[in-house]
Amino acid sequence: MTNTQPDSPTGVGNRLRRRRRALRLTLKDVADRTGLTEGHLSQVERDQVNASVRTLQRLCEVLKLSVGDLFDQDGSAASPVLRFRDTHGMSFGEGATKIKLTPGAFDHLEVLLGHFAPGGSTGVEPYTHGSSEELLLVLSGEVEVWVREQSHRLSAFDSIHYLSSDPHRVVEVTGTEEARVLWAIAPPTY
Repeated sequence: MTNTQPDSPTGVGNRLRRRRRALRLTLKDVADRTGLTEGHLSQVERDQVNASVRTLQRLCEVLKLSVGDLFDQDGSAASPVLRFRDTHGMSFGEGATKIKLTPGAFDHLEVLLGHFAPGGSTGVEPYTHGSSEELLLVLSGEVEVWVREQSHRLSAFDSIHYLSSDPHRVVEVTGTEEARVLWAIAPPTY
C-alpha cells in the first residue's frame, strides 16, 4: 500500500530517517542490521511504501525507538512536561536503576537519572553502547567512574565526559551511602 503524502515531514518515514541520521547510521548500516534492502529502506523513509509491523519492529530495534515513538514525531500529542511520578525505573547492573527523563521522540539528546544503592554499580565489567558523547553528573553521594581503565572519583556536582564507545563503569564507593547521577547522552543510545 502506498502512502498518499510522500516524504511527509511528519510521516513515519521521516521519523525513521531523522533518527537514523541522528545516530550517524547509513542506509547500508541499517540494512545490514535488519536484513532489509537499502532500496526498501529508502522507500520506507520517503513514505513511498508502508512497512509491515515486523519491519517497523526490526527498524525500531536498530534505531533504539519504540514503534509508538514513530507515531508521535513532534510530541504534540503529549504535554511537554514529564512528571517524575509517572516514570518507571529499570534495574541494571548490581543495585542500580535508571529512569529515562527524555521522551522517545528526542533524536539528539537523552537524559537518564541513575540511582545506586550502597556499593551498587553498573556491573562488574565495563560496557559500551553506541558511539555518542556522554556526560555523567553526580547529584549526590560519591562514585568512582572507570573510563578506558582509568579511575575517577567524583562527588556531588562533579562531572565527567567521555564517548559511550569507550569502555566505562560506575560504582558507588562509600559502601554505606546511596548515590544519584544524571547522564546526558547525544545522540541517544537507549
